[in-house]
Amino acid sequence: GNTRLLVDMAKHAGLPWDTILGADVSEAYKPMPQVYLRACELLGVEPDRAMLVAAHDYDLDAARRCGLKTAYVVRANAHDPSKAAVVKPRDGWE
Repeated sequence: GNTRLLVDMAKHAGLPWDTILGADVSEAYKPMPQVYLRACELLGVEPDRAMLVAAHDYDLDAARRCGLKTAYVVRANAHDPSKAAVVKPRDGWE
């Protein structure tokens, strides 16, 4: 999503983020490599010093290929409320 939407959602949820980077910052969408690499560039860190935390294996695959660490989180009913949440990732994420 765009940065404004993400900021609004974080405020609504009471999440104390220091930085929020939306798709508008990199002018690309996950899982395109420039999304992860531009975020690292803007934060001033090398990819191997960054981590993507996500609920989608394809996002984690792409981030790992760019050199980021990865962590899988369960997001209940992320795609279809009628189905059970995927509680185990298909790969060995951190």
